[in-house]
Amino acid sequence: MALKLPFVPPKPPPMEKMKKDITQSEAWKSIFRHSYQDNQRNRALQIVDNVFLHLHPVRVPRHATNYSFTWGMGGITFLLFIHLTVTGIILMFWYRPTEAFAFQDMKALMNDVAFGPLLRNLHRWAAHSMVITVMLHMFRVFLTGSYKPPRQFNWGVGVILLLLTFLLSFTGYLLPWDQLSIWAVTVGTNMARSVPLQGSEGPFSNYLGLRPDNDIRFILLGGTQVGEPTLLRFYVGHCIFLPFIAATLMAVHFWRVRKDGGISGPVMNTKASEGAKYIAEKMATKRIAQIKGAPANGNGTAAPVKAPAAPKPAAAPVTAAPSAGAAPAPPPTAGGAKAPPPWLKK
Repeated sequence: MALKLPFVPPKPPPMEKMKKDITQSEAWKSIFRHSYQDNQRNRALQIVDNVFLHLHPVRVPRHATNYSFTWGMGGITFLLFIHLTVTGIILMFWYRPTEAFAFQDMKALMNDVAFGPLLRNLHRWAAHSMVITVMLHMFRVFLTGSYKPPRQFNWGVGVILLLLTFLLSFTGYLLPWDQLSIWAVTVGTNMARSVPLQGSEGPFSNYLGLRPDNDIRFILLGGTQVGEPTLLRFYVGHCIFLPFIAATLMAVHFWRVRKDGGISGPVMNTKASEGAKYIAEKMATKRIAQIKGAPANGNGTAAPVKAPAAPKPAAAPVTAAPSAGAAPAPPPTAGGAKAPPPWLKK
């Protein structure tokens, strides 16, 4: 008779062993390249090795998170740009940039498309908000002196982005193709006639042969008045050309913020800063004095030039006293040459 043993279910592996088997597998290591141990090196590696986080700095100064100092206008502007990109792409499905269908498509969007008014107003109010936030951002940068060295180049990039924001708003204003937008663009482009060296009514236009059919206004409108070519040019510029340039310059702008040491902080008077200022002033005073050809003293003025010291007389050579019975040493010859040995005279 066979002996029947009671069924004993196998014990599950301990949780620590299961965790180790998973985290030590090749699949896990290919996804998570570094284990997260809370130290300075791994915190940096988590940022650098992540495709979504590597654009951000590893460390952020304390003042960069202070909204009373930065106002957060740069980040809000970028968020609004992303919002405008998404809503603009969705609006392109219900819009045709032609003189016959542009206004009819806008009426259909407002009356027939589900959530059409919400979508259009989200895009419209985000555009107005972006103009405001860009201006506030530049105002904050000016107040905090963030345009000073070494951030002059990034200030120039920011000025170009401000102009691109205005152009995006202006070109998008024509797309509804109603009476308000047509006459607003007509008035705006008429000002281009007076641009020097480019407008038909500007200075020196007679010498350059500029006419209404070959000046800068003609290039903007695609004709001598606002029409279907104008609508197509503004549509392409608003949806493709200007956003591409703005996105490229935004990437350069963010990159330069990091390369220039992050967001500029408030001015702080510490012992280290006071010492650095003192050293910088001393070095500048010394450099100016060197350029002028006179050394500088501690008071910041040119020190008097000292007269060259007179040369010291040469010391007489010290010779040992001759011993008793030894022949006296021969006197030195003229010209400083050594005297010949005694045996040579004999």
